[in-house]
Amino acid sequence: MADKKRQYNKSNRKSGSGRNKDRSKVRVTEPQAELTEEEALSRLEGRNTIEEALKAGRTFNKVWYLKADEKKMDRRLRDLIYRLSGTDAVLYPVDRQTLDRMASTFNHQGIIAEVASREYVSLDAILARAEAKGEDPFIILLDQIQDSQNLGAIMRSADAAGVHGIVITQRRSVGLDSLAAKASAGAIEYVPCARVVNLNQAIAELKEKGLWIAGLAMEGESVFTSQNLLGPIGLVIGNEGKGISPLVQKNCDFLVHIPMQGAINSLNASNAAAVAMYEVLRRRLATDNKDL
Repeated sequence: MADKKRQYNKSNRKSGSGRNKDRSKVRVTEPQAELTEEEALSRLEGRNTIEEALKAGRTFNKVWYLKADEKKMDRRLRDLIYRLSGTDAVLYPVDRQTLDRMASTFNHQGIIAEVASREYVSLDAILARAEAKGEDPFIILLDQIQDSQNLGAIMRSADAAGVHGIVITQRRSVGLDSLAAKASAGAIEYVPCARVVNLNQAIAELKEKGLWIAGLAMEGESVFTSQNLLGPIGLVIGNEGKGISPLVQKNCDFLVHIPMQGAINSLNASNAAAVAMYEVLRRRLATDNKDL
């Protein structure tokens, strides 16, 4: 009887059952970060959910999908990714662990997408808005702004300063996500935003429409208050860390800077944008003989 008991216990250990189970082989999943209500509204998970959003005409900012050999990929997932590649969404192939960390549930089915909190418009729509108001176009162009709260804060200031629209890029830039919407304090509903593939091409197009393009950069030779910022104007704001990229600087008509007298020689991107926007507004109000 004792021999049988020893054999039974030995069998248990070999099969991995009981208290001596090899814990190194147990899959441990990292706890998922809880999404805020706003984030949850802009984050879609699973093939069916994303497919229905695509049918409904939702605008996609980014798509993360399970990286796999095309022949081994689920057919429905492969077809969905192919259709999404025909939109303006930026697609990122990632591993399963990345998707598991991003997902609020474990039913992501190999794909997660971020949809825009508001639809994007064209450059022409922004120009038409200025024309409808009988005003010279005033447009903010963002060169690779990557922080959602900065984008939202810039939209909030833009609405208050009478900006007709904002231009962002598809890649290396944050989109109109839920965090930007929250930081804008509702301004996202009133400030049109165009999303372009190439900012330099957008600048060239705006120049053809008669706009002067000013870049706000530390390298600017003149103080922004000394330049003529009246008339049709496009104001370029650079990335939080790198500023305006060299090629975009080259395509600006002129560069201006904000004077600094403290130990810190730079402002947050949204603060710098607000200062410059209000200088444009001040000039326009002064020209109209109005008090700021």
